[in-house]
Amino acid sequence: MKIYTKTGDKGTTSLVYGTRIPKDDIRVEAYGTCDEANSAIGQALSFLNEASFQEKKEVEEIFHIVQTALFHVGAELSTPPSKEVKWKLKEEDIDVLEHTIDKWDKELPPLNNFILPGGHPAGAGLHYARTVVRRAERCAVSVENVNPLVLSYLNRLSDFLFVAARFINLRLNENEKTLHGS
Repeated sequence: MKIYTKTGDKGTTSLVYGTRIPKDDIRVEAYGTCDEANSAIGQALSFLNEASFQEKKEVEEIFHIVQTALFHVGAELSTPPSKEVKWKLKEEDIDVLEHTIDKWDKELPPLNNFILPGGHPAGAGLHYARTVVRRAERCAVSVENVNPLVLSYLNRLSDFLFVAARFINLRLNENEKTLHGS
């Protein structure tokens, strides 16, 4: 199978089941932004290859679940509303995020000031991924007949990424920087 099809050369793309829509459609922007977020997460995690901390295996396992669920969000968004979604997001996917947020947040120092994105490259990358997820959420809100679980998942995912970035920075002994003068 060839990677290129040339079917998108005139500015359209195919949804799941073959419906063609313009590449600048909000649905394409939404699932494309989810793909971008997933890539940003993958890049951030690649910075952990040489890192060592007690919960590293747990972090990798949870992120594998998270990236798979984010792929499912993209599937939801790339399937026309009248068709059956092949990979469905489940309420349990949101539960994983919430459980992990609660668990990792207990380990973190309380926030008394706004913090600046940064720290270890993995933590900084997760902060960046969080902002991409926020953009995906803003796009998904405009998609007609979007599954409400998609919106809930994206909302919770950005919270998860914020806590995950802080957790990684803590475990890798990176200090959080607050706003100048705070």
